[in-house]
Amino acid sequence: MIVHIDCNSFYASVEVAEHPELIGKPVVVANDNEAGGGIILALTKEAKKLGLKRGNPVFKVRRILEANGVAMFHADLRKYGRVSELIMRLVEEQGFVEEFTRYSIDEFFGRIPESDPEQMRVFVSQVVDEIMRKSGIPVSCGCADTYTLAKTATWFAKHYEGYQGICVITAENREKALRKIGIENVWGIGRAIGPKLKSYGLRTAYDFTMQSESLVKALMTITGVRTWKELRGEPAISLSEQPHQRTIMHSRTFAFMETEISKLKEFLSNYVSDAAVNLRKEHCMCRSVTVFIRTNPHRADLPQYSAEDTVKLVTPTANTQELLRNAFNVLERIFCQGYKYKRMGVIFGGIIEDSSVQLELFDKTNSAKNRRLMEVADKLNSQYGHNTVRLSIQGDVKTRKDKYEKGK
Repeated sequence: MIVHIDCNSFYASVEVAEHPELIGKPVVVANDNEAGGGIILALTKEAKKLGLKRGNPVFKVRRILEANGVAMFHADLRKYGRVSELIMRLVEEQGFVEEFTRYSIDEFFGRIPESDPEQMRVFVSQVVDEIMRKSGIPVSCGCADTYTLAKTATWFAKHYEGYQGICVITAENREKALRKIGIENVWGIGRAIGPKLKSYGLRTAYDFTMQSESLVKALMTITGVRTWKELRGEPAISLSEQPHQRTIMHSRTFAFMETEISKLKEFLSNYVSDAAVNLRKEHCMCRSVTVFIRTNPHRADLPQYSAEDTVKLVTPTANTQELLRNAFNVLERIFCQGYKYKRMGVIFGGIIEDSSVQLELFDKTNSAKNRRLMEVADKLNSQYGHNTVRLSIQGDVKTRKDKYEKGK
């Protein structure tokens, strides 16, 4: 059977594991913003009971945070990445989970060669206990015959305490489970497509499985058909065929509003660099670069402006310098003088495996040499710390942070 492992409130759980005195107390993680802004990215169940939610702007809920002594941490994605890698090692070392794959920073899929649901629960319990014992991260697990059903089982494990964090969906209880889960909670459908399906009277996952394949294809194309088949117990999704993200994005809300393109380029260089590292970790390249900039929508007293643009690359790449050159070109096209910018980001699209890239016959970019250079830089940064080796345009991140904290 397939097992799906989902870390509960991952970012917040990492902080609690690092600060055990906060166990049982409200904790939130917000995106890094030294000026005190940003939004809530993750929160413990104790924080949820206060009415706090993911996506809440910090400035709007600050009174709740302060009145209830909520501990707030700035998001540290590199730390969370290290914990994610630790969880990977812990499961792999146990030896009985096959084809173990990290789907995202806090989600994993694997396969256990066992069909008996009670025995599956025993095996998965060992995995859960090992993760909790050595990393301190609580997880919810779902088991079933397909990836989509396993994700569905995890939804029940998260929302019904009686499962104690582990739910197994079998052929015998599949219909009962699908009748109880709303169509918008199904992996591959979500809240974007859910309303459309509801307009056709499809309110539960079971309603969806009772439709004809031709209707499902007309409503959702072949992607919907795969979800439909998986919910019916027929494997139709292979993670090996699409193991990587379709896009990689790095963005940030600035501590202070910025007006100069030189400062925006410095920020952008760091976003591109970090995103490029993630691209290379996945042994991938991208075929497009998108840059967006925004003013502060909460400042009605200031003129508003937002823009984004995309450049398609002639040859896919994961080279930081090449990606940065294209990102700068896009920024220069969309930048407009006279506005105070509060947010910016970069998105790499058209991601493919680097092994599938065929270079042009007369390619003059010296790709092999550049790739080796990037590999050396990544190795040094991994060994000696983030941005030990960096482009000069990236500036001194520590100095910039100190400057913000001092309010200069």
